[in-house]
Amino acid sequence: MIRYILSAACICLTLYGQGQTKNNAGNLRMSKEVLQDKIRGGWAGQTIGVTFGGPYEFRYNGTFIQANQPLVWYDGYLKKTMTETPGLYDDIYMDLTFVDILERVGFDAPVDSFANSFAHAGYDLWFANQAARYNILQGIKAPASGEPKNNLQADAIDYQIEADYSGLMNPGMPNSASVLNDKIGHIMNYGDGWYGGVFVGAMYSLAFTSSDVAYVVKEALKTIPEKSEFYQCISDVIKWHKQYPDWHSTWFELQKKWANDMVCPQGVFVPFNIDAKINAAYVVMGLLYGNGDFSTTLDISTRAGQDADCNPSTASGVLGTILGYKNIPAKWKLGLKEIEDMNFSYTTISLNKVYELSYKHALEMIRRNGGSTDGDAVVIKTQKPVPVRFEESFPGVFPQAKVSIRNKELNGLTFEFEGTGFALLGRISKKQRDGQDSEFEGELYIDGAKVETAKLPTAFRSRRHELFWKLGLPAGKHTVKIVITNPDANYDLRADEYVVYGDKPASVSLK
Repeated sequence: MIRYILSAACICLTLYGQGQTKNNAGNLRMSKEVLQDKIRGGWAGQTIGVTFGGPYEFRYNGTFIQANQPLVWYDGYLKKTMTETPGLYDDIYMDLTFVDILERVGFDAPVDSFANSFAHAGYDLWFANQAARYNILQGIKAPASGEPKNNLQADAIDYQIEADYSGLMNPGMPNSASVLNDKIGHIMNYGDGWYGGVFVGAMYSLAFTSSDVAYVVKEALKTIPEKSEFYQCISDVIKWHKQYPDWHSTWFELQKKWANDMVCPQGVFVPFNIDAKINAAYVVMGLLYGNGDFSTTLDISTRAGQDADCNPSTASGVLGTILGYKNIPAKWKLGLKEIEDMNFSYTTISLNKVYELSYKHALEMIRRNGGSTDGDAVVIKTQKPVPVRFEESFPGVFPQAKVSIRNKELNGLTFEFEGTGFALLGRISKKQRDGQDSEFEGELYIDGAKVETAKLPTAFRSRRHELFWKLGLPAGKHTVKIVITNPDANYDLRADEYVVYGDKPASVSLK
């Protein structure tokens, strides 16, 4: 059992929940055994959650999985998935990339160490991560690699699903986790996208201090600026949870108010939504309506849809930290022992290894933040959550139209639009599977003036996530032209569609 000892100078901690306490600033005494068990529970919970939700990832967009549809789980499922679908675990091996740098280079490693490690890694990436990787490979260093002017995916979910490690190594110290997430999270995200990682890190951190899920969620939200949309969205979930006994009602309220993806061109005007805040809302919905029950939490955060593997991974990771490894129900640990020594793809780190590393890192962060070890216990100087700085990725940017130009030749492509910006989607690829990858050079002209020369690799891992995009143009009519300076008939350079943005919400008129 966790014991709490207050120093004379600290305010009294108020009893909360079942033998737990609120996380006012004070001293938290915890046995090393309990600390290790909670860290193990966090990592195991993540792994269980992403495995469970894997088959449903982005298959239920703008809808939820009906209650009469069974979701798969059986003994051996973990090993089968780890062996046959190793790429499913991107949210974990991205975490491990940062854990590895912390271990090898040190806690004061420069941001470039983290950025270069994931940019040059052998795994595939998408959305904000891929946009940041491209930027870094093209010489745009962090944090500029994640800034909206360079990354159209700045508000996407990416760092939200990769920040688990930060809370697990900062037990009871959410502000310390925020400092780390400021440095690493801005490699690929900004604004609401960054807030997703800050919030998740804080939930993990506070999961060491209370067994009350609602308390952990509410306190973690205090790390987010109140005027941000991320804060407002999660606040709505907390409010609706109190109002509606059934999670489906909260899901519908989220759909009505927060389901529109305003900037990510892949999500504009379609059900798909990779935005951080809506997916974080599904995580919180699972935690609140699950109310500490592992099975219910997993079920709801998966059935909510959209990123239905990462969301249960986050929810069950946070709850696994609250409960501890020993208290995760046996059903969900079926086959876990079989995989705990298996390295995650593209890493040399297994679950058993990261259990040890995170515990080691937690002891160091406790020391650095004024805590100490005392025999078989640690004394943590807990932190009262404070909000990080306010930032907004795309103020005043609203989608106006999405225009299909499927399979259009990219070289010489010209189109007109009326608005303040655009994003062009398409593909740069080799025609023959066994052909050599190449790199093309594309010039972007707007209203007759060249505004950009960009490298366009054919290799999937170094690709540019959007072919071209530009925001912040004067409102009005504009002409776009693309010129490839080194065309080659052995490669496909095609445009598929473009999104038009304006500075006001699109008006709807019926004729």
